[in-house]
Amino acid sequence: MMELVILIAQTATLTAITAWLLIGVYGNVRYPEHNETATSRIMAMTRMEQDYPEEFARVAHRALRNSKLQHRVFYLVVTIELIAVTLLLLGIGAMVLAIMGVLSPDTARALALLGATAFTSIWSGFLVIGNYFCYWFDIESGQNTHFQMTLWGLASMILLIVAWPVKNTKHMRRLAASPPYLAGQRETSVR
Repeated sequence: MMELVILIAQTATLTAITAWLLIGVYGNVRYPEHNETATSRIMAMTRMEQDYPEEFARVAHRALRNSKLQHRVFYLVVTIELIAVTLLLLGIGAMVLAIMGVLSPDTARALALLGATAFTSIWSGFLVIGNYFCYWFDIESGQNTHFQMTLWGLASMILLIVAWPVKNTKHMRRLAASPPYLAGQRETSVR
């Protein structure tokens, strides 16, 4: 019974992050001008240049002002989001099949974890790239949203990993006592 409840909880969590990203991708495909304009402004660092000229002078070399390149970067991000949504949807499908007993829960969780990892990578990527372009000078709330999405993705990944039932505890105890990456190494003691 507990295995089924865990699978349902994992599927619900995965479905929530998928829905969130799916709505975002839909907006980026249907109304690209909304996010593309903001993304271009961040890469060009225009607000920082206008409102914080002294700070901008120190990092002006980072500004990306080529509009064609900005456009390509935006659509690269949208493509990555579409790939992540596809992985998430495959993960949900696999989890549903595991709940129905058609697919191995281990296989389903592995596929779901790939999707959750892709989701988390998008937001952590925005944090890193946004940091390069000092985007907190432009959209403070954007950085906070990206932090929240990264944490949500990490929590989903942790639920998928930690709630993975261990079927052979004797084997796991043996692995814990002698990890495979230490195989063949002599045990040494520190005195």
